[in-house]
Amino acid sequence: MNMISVLKKSFIQSLHSRKSIPLTPMILLMAIAASVWLSYELWRLVWDSRPTGAIDLIQRYKDIYFWFRGLPVYGVIETASYPPATYAILWPFLGWMSVPAARLLWALLSIAGLAWLGAVFRRESKADTLPERLFITLIPLSMYASGAAIGNGQVIVLFLPALLTSLLLMQRENYSWKIELAAVGLFLFALGKPSMTAPFFWIVVFIPGRLRTVSLIVAGYAGLSFFASSFQDQNLLSLLQGWLSSSHEILSGPAKDFSQSNIHSWFSVLGIEQWVPPVSLIILILLGIWIRVNRAADPWLIISAAAIIARLWTYHAWYDDLLIAPSMIAVFRIIKSGSLKGFWKPALWIYLHITMLFMIAPGGLHLLPSPWKEFYLAVQVVIWISLLGFLTWFIHEEKKAPGRWPG
Repeated sequence: MNMISVLKKSFIQSLHSRKSIPLTPMILLMAIAASVWLSYELWRLVWDSRPTGAIDLIQRYKDIYFWFRGLPVYGVIETASYPPATYAILWPFLGWMSVPAARLLWALLSIAGLAWLGAVFRRESKADTLPERLFITLIPLSMYASGAAIGNGQVIVLFLPALLTSLLLMQRENYSWKIELAAVGLFLFALGKPSMTAPFFWIVVFIPGRLRTVSLIVAGYAGLSFFASSFQDQNLLSLLQGWLSSSHEILSGPAKDFSQSNIHSWFSVLGIEQWVPPVSLIILILLGIWIRVNRAADPWLIISAAAIIARLWTYHAWYDDLLIAPSMIAVFRIIKSGSLKGFWKPALWIYLHITMLFMIAPGGLHLLPSPWKEFYLAVQVVIWISLLGFLTWFIHEEKKAPGRWPG
């Protein structure tokens, strides 16, 4: 026992004796993963002629082509699972060009989205040395989720940085009408993927003095929905019913093969997928209550916890694992703050490394054979839930001792 105590003390002292966190090996690994993975996935998005190349982007292109020509979408296109407002949001990007041009434009937008996300992460992480900034920047670049989203032509690479920027703008004390309009516009843009964005709406609702912002978001989304419906023969209510019916059919059919590590996939395995909607709603309500109780906590910690819930509360595929990245930034932020002393710093740093190793490209979902794949996914879920538990605990401690934890 004495030997363990000596080793523990030695490890802590050696870590604190460094001017910065030891990052070089992980940075090299992440840089290699990012360069190889993103190069391949950008090729898959722009030039891959196989059915899997830009598969989701081409599906959305087809949806929008049909929608704005007044052709029926729900019940006709088997992959149409987005609400009407999403098609209005995506139309400026996909509704006026050829498929090859749309693929190239989406590649440029995806690169910009990753750069934007990296900039948000660097600012919120409090990284202040070059190795730290490189590490934080490489998190979204080297995660398998980013490349998978790009190769498929998925929307999260654009919508996530818009959502995070919007929520951070809403926290400003100098909340002018210009900042408010920017925040509302970005949030509405992110609502193009409501399964990702909806849980974060609670944060907006419970920011003091943001009732007008809430009203503008609701009115804006309703306006986008009505605008989209004006291009269809059916009224908005019928279109929403068609969307719900189509989504249910898709999620209970072929989409089950692509859903993992969430309520939808777990209940599907158990054969009780009929319980997904009520359980998801309960999770959403509990999240709202929790955010209301802890609304005075560090906004980034609240956002990070909500992002994990957003990943788990309903259907998501592996490209949506990018939602775990904010919690990794939160852990780094806590390490940098110096709020937790003693063995906490090295323990958190080791834990952050482990989390990154389970999120780095190319990931184990399509790389490992069974049963290792299932083990990999199970460990991932344990890591995510433990991250959520740690953030919840830390926020609780911060609430008990206001001002103890630097922001």
